[in-house]
Amino acid sequence: MKISEGVEWSCHACAVLAGLPQSVALRASALAAFHELPPAYMAKHLQALSRAGIVRSVRGVRGGYRLARPANEISLWDIRQAIEGTTPDFQCREIRRNGPCSELGASSRPCAIAAAFWAAERAYQQNLQMVTVAHIADGVAKLYGAKGAARFQAWVKEVR
Repeated sequence: MKISEGVEWSCHACAVLAGLPQSVALRASALAAFHELPPAYMAKHLQALSRAGIVRSVRGVRGGYRLARPANEISLWDIRQAIEGTTPDFQCREIRRNGPCSELGASSRPCAIAAAFWAAERAYQQNLQMVTVAHIADGVAKLYGAKGAARFQAWVKEVR
C-alpha cells in the first residue's frame, strides 16, 4: 500500500492539534510551518479533514483548526480515508478472464490473487483503526519529555 504525503502530513497535523489546550486553535499556516510544509497543501488537507469531521475550524482573530472530537476517537484510518477516500487500494481488473484459459470456468470462483490483496488490505485497515491520534500524541510526549512539551507550548504561544 502506498500512503500519500497528504496522509502523513495530516496525521502529523492532527498529532500537533492533539497537544493543544482545549480553547486553542491553530491556523493552517502555523500547522504547515511546524513541519516546514507548503501552507496551501496543508490547508487543502485540513479542509478534507474538516469535511470528514476530524478537525473543525474556529473563526476569529484566534481562529484556526482544532480536533473536532477527542484524539482517542480519531484513528489513523479515519485520517487516511479523509485524505484518500474510501475506495479500496486494490482494484481487481479480472484479467484472468482474458487469454486461452478464460473458457475453463475459473472465473466463477474468487481470484486467489485478489483474495490475497483484499486480506492484506483488511489487515492494513484494522491496524490503522487500532492506532489513534492520542496514541501518537502520547508517544511523542514520551519521546520529547517535559523539555519538548515546554518548547511546544512556547511555540503555540508564539504563533497564536
